[in-house]
Amino acid sequence: MTKKITKKDFIEFGEYKRDLFTRRPDVKMAYDALAPKYALISAMLDARNKKGMTQAEIALRAGTTQSAIARFESGRTNPTLDFASRLSRAVGAKLEIRLSK
Repeated sequence: MTKKITKKDFIEFGEYKRDLFTRRPDVKMAYDALAPKYALISAMLDARNKKGMTQAEIALRAGTTQSAIARFESGRTNPTLDFASRLSRAVGAKLEIRLSK
């Protein structure tokens, strides 16, 4: 007989992440290093969705392919500054880069 799995058998993702980061500082460091990339992806997705544009429409305006947009939005590629700039123009946004301490 197998035990029935219930919600109590799981932990919340936030709790798991906090525990993992506490136990594995190297994982926290790698996670934090990816933050700017995923912030850019999130901002571009938000801008695209607010404009009601498809990946194909952005690709056409940015001079790239729909598959390149899909790879970017999924995080499978590291975008160049030129690529990010073309995408921002394609959605009518201004790309701003800021360094802070």
